[in-house]
Amino acid sequence: MDESTGARQANLLATLAVGLNDRIRDAEETAAGHGSAAPAALVALHEFLGGASIDQLRQVVGLTPSGAVRLIDKLSESGLVKRGPGPDGRSRAVTLTRRGSDAARRVLAARRAVTESLLAGLSTSERERLTPLLERLLHALTAARLGERASSKTPPGGWLCRLCDFSACGRDEGACPVANLSELAVERQLEGSKTAKTQTCN
Repeated sequence: MDESTGARQANLLATLAVGLNDRIRDAEETAAGHGSAAPAALVALHEFLGGASIDQLRQVVGLTPSGAVRLIDKLSESGLVKRGPGPDGRSRAVTLTRRGSDAARRVLAARRAVTESLLAGLSTSERERLTPLLERLLHALTAARLGERASSKTPPGGWLCRLCDFSACGRDEGACPVANLSELAVERQLEGSKTAKTQTCN
């Protein structure tokens, strides 16, 4: 591939990412009734993190400790989450209320509607060809993030799966490239250390 073609592909992908992120973020924040990390917090608590501590939640959504407390305060005041005793007696666990679960489902539906509207312009065969390419790109992105974590750097933005629809990602069937590579990294860590973290989303 010549340099100009490579540069154009990179620019097209980056522009697509910016535009798609703008539309998804707007739809998610409208559905949640809150901006910033609120949509991610609601979805994460709904999909895989229910009953987590505030510290666990802040790592998933990419907030500072004080930022996470402010977020939970805001969501609690809106009746979307509630605090309870944590498993160790010192921490506080965060769970969704019924209103919070409804909001999380609205966020997931809004996110899917935006992406489906874009994909609708592709034929069935084009979408079938797109899937393995998306999986390879996610694999490469996950590998880069794992490399950052191995170097004691925290990837920006929180976990990749913080807004994922777990019923659609194929994780349970072994089809999620993010989970698969993360789980492999955990297995390798466990082989070399008894204190390795068991994070299977990156």
